[in-house]
Amino acid sequence: MYRPIRGNGIRILIPMLFMLPGMSLIFNPDVSEPVWEFWIAFGIGMVFSIPLIWTTSYEVREDNRIYAKKNWGFVVAFVGILLIRLILRQELTNIDPMGKMALFMMVAFGYIIPWRIVSYIKFRRIQGTIPSV
Repeated sequence: MYRPIRGNGIRILIPMLFMLPGMSLIFNPDVSEPVWEFWIAFGIGMVFSIPLIWTTSYEVREDNRIYAKKNWGFVVAFVGILLIRLILRQELTNIDPMGKMALFMMVAFGYIIPWRIVSYIKFRRIQGTIPSV
């Protein structure tokens, strides 16, 4: 059902690269939101990353490979974040659509970047405990 995480865990960081095209939204000249709103959006994203970080963990199984632990708390946290984002998107009607998209991209950066970096660090710690064959 679950596959082991192969290699040195660098694949945990790859989703951050897929977000790079979203940076173009932030630097789009049609976006006229002040810089402080982007900082607040990033901060909100960092708050959203906390439950994801708490509920992401790894384990070494009998085959000496590292697997992500199943955790329903993670599913609840992730769905909760998506619901909060949908509600906020509906409530923020006074912001133009391009600005809103850029701000929500910044929220996504705020929770995906810390979550993936900490997940990578957790993976490497577990990997360091596995004896070499």
